[in-house]
Amino acid sequence: MCLGIPGEIVEILDADAGLATVEVSGVRRAVSIKLLEPEPVSVGDWVLVHVGFALATIDADEAAATLDQIKRLGTPFRDEMDAFATTDVDCRDIPTKRAVLGAFSGNISTVNEAGAA
Repeated sequence: MCLGIPGEIVEILDADAGLATVEVSGVRRAVSIKLLEPEPVSVGDWVLVHVGFALATIDADEAAATLDQIKRLGTPFRDEMDAFATTDVDCRDIPTKRAVLGAFSGNISTVNEAGAA
């Protein structure tokens, strides 16, 4: 089973590289925030994390409710937390969301590394 888990951003490690530290149930990990671009994120924001990538921002109430439900799963939650604690993300070559969307709209050659057309 694959789970997206809420994590709170506790540090922006490298804004240019799109890397932040999130905390989930006491576990801190570096995750890529590049897929959230161009939306800004900051310390204290909650994000939905899956395999080392922040996929969406969520509010604190949604994060608390989701974490409560996930913890009730038991073994799948523990497995996800084990995976979360042991994965590493190198996000230097991860495209921004804008670059990905540009590629799907046929603008591959007009989208640079920073995501600008």
